[in-house]
Amino acid sequence: MVKTDFRSVGEYLATQPHDVQPILRKVRNAIRKALPGADEVISYQIPAYKLHETGVIAFAGWKRHYSIYPAKATLVAALKDDLEPYEVDKGTIRFPYDLDVPTKLIERIAKFLAKEAGERAKAKRAKYQRRGK
Repeated sequence: MVKTDFRSVGEYLATQPHDVQPILRKVRNAIRKALPGADEVISYQIPAYKLHETGVIAFAGWKRHYSIYPAKATLVAALKDDLEPYEVDKGTIRFPYDLDVPTKLIERIAKFLAKEAGERAKAKRAKYQRRGK
């Protein structure tokens, strides 16, 4: 039976096929480099990263590819040319295992999503301040 109650990203990675683990470690390292202050958590049984209690980015390994979430419309539009070689569908960017890990692109994706998350959090705080809460 496959383990599905991960308590850490390291535990998640350890359950992946041996040939996939180095690839997913590169993805993890690229995200951690881009978001050095982020909390590394398991959310929906996959590795995820939060800044100030706000979800920013997640990734997961699958049978033939690994994915990064969320692929919001603003992100896809901003990085359209860079994402061209990859499958982008329904909020997911899929990267095949047989291509080199695009660490610089993953760092840019993480930073872009972190900036958007920060802007949403700031707008939310301002909304509550206007209400006097």
